[in-house]
Amino acid sequence: MRPNRWWMLGAVSMATFMLLLDVTVVNVALPDIQRTLHATFFDLAWVIDAYALTLAAFLLTAGSLADRLGRRRIFVAGLALFTAASLLCGLAGAPLVLNVARAFQGVGGAVMYAVAPALIANAFHGRERGIAFGVSGGVTGLAVAVGPLIGGALTEVSWRWVFLLNVPIGLAVALVMLTRAEESRAAGGRIDWRGIDWPGAALLSSSLAMLVFALMRGAEAGWGSVLIVTLLAGAAVLLVAFVLVERARPEPMLDLGLFRNRSFAGLSLATVAVNAAVYAALLFMVLYLQNTLHHTSFETGLRFLPFTLVLFVAAAVTGTFAARIPAALLIGGGSLAVGAGFLVTGVETGSPWTALLPGMLLAGLGMGLFNPARAATAVDLVPLSRAGMSSGVSETFQQGGVALGIAALAKAGTAGPVAGVNAVMNVAGWIAVVGAVFGLALIRRRDFHQAATETDQQPDAYLERRP
Repeated sequence: MRPNRWWMLGAVSMATFMLLLDVTVVNVALPDIQRTLHATFFDLAWVIDAYALTLAAFLLTAGSLADRLGRRRIFVAGLALFTAASLLCGLAGAPLVLNVARAFQGVGGAVMYAVAPALIANAFHGRERGIAFGVSGGVTGLAVAVGPLIGGALTEVSWRWVFLLNVPIGLAVALVMLTRAEESRAAGGRIDWRGIDWPGAALLSSSLAMLVFALMRGAEAGWGSVLIVTLLAGAAVLLVAFVLVERARPEPMLDLGLFRNRSFAGLSLATVAVNAAVYAALLFMVLYLQNTLHHTSFETGLRFLPFTLVLFVAAAVTGTFAARIPAALLIGGGSLAVGAGFLVTGVETGSPWTALLPGMLLAGLGMGLFNPARAATAVDLVPLSRAGMSSGVSETFQQGGVALGIAALAKAGTAGPVAGVNAVMNVAGWIAVVGAVFGLALIRRRDFHQAATETDQQPDAYLERRP
């Protein structure tokens, strides 16, 4: 079959939906997993943490490898690992097997998540690129919002189907990628494993794993505990070592000069802020609906459908007109809408779930503006030969923001069922507003000029394309 970019977009979007779904959908299945596998609380915590940890730790490494070795090749390898690990999860007969398989799921998911924007940027140009990122951004929000709904439905059959459903989907996506997607990598890209920055990859992945684990467990273990302080100190030491290694290598995994680009710095700061706000706020909305209003997971998922619908439509519309609207306005305006949505959200004792609805709608609109613009901007600020690296950096900041937000707002949420939700919404709202300031003040049109010229007008100078 001939390469077809729309088939590729559908396959990449489905894979992204699948891997992001596994961030949230498993929460619903935990009680059944505990009963079936006789799991301890520690075991259940690692069902979540093993996936989140490896997902965050390998994003940048995966993106950089894809630029060098081939984006389709690396994407399919990640997909194969994710699918095989999903099968192992579904067949697991012991907590240890499940947790190890979840860790490998996270590695495969990191590969797909990091490489997907680079694949889209390579295949689409001009107005079509905006539409493609709009679809991708809508799918991202859809996966986050409908996780509890799908998880509840699958768990009614068996918790194992939460994982086993990934297997036929993974095989279908692999078939499309191998037959309908073209290969691309940086120019002059002979596959040379010896030239890969393995020391940098090891240092960065280890540093990120320690940092994310400290953020996930800090509130529970105590921020001054020996474990958390040791993890944070170790992460800092390894990060410094990573920077020194990268500065000394002729072909580093991460071009540190990227952060001297004012727009990329603004994008990164806005990404951390908005994702910290959104994911922490959504988590506490879910907890309020389930623990205070006593809705089931399936009922909670249904009540998030307005958020999902607005996000998906806004992302699709944004993608259509993205080429005509400055990225700063989409990223800053989206962040501002998210902040406004959380700041207007307030509940009182006895409030129905609809008290959350105005905030859901505004936040959904904001994320619909933000998601496609963030992914597109990350690859538009660099030559296409470095798209994997840049998207890997951006996705790392996104996952870091998620972990940071949940860790930072966990204490605010303990003030009580109603007071806790209101406190989290207020803090999350202002964090998103700060993200809007970063986006509006730092992202500027002229930083896109060189990358746009290199990638869209002279693509053959930077890419090696193969059917």
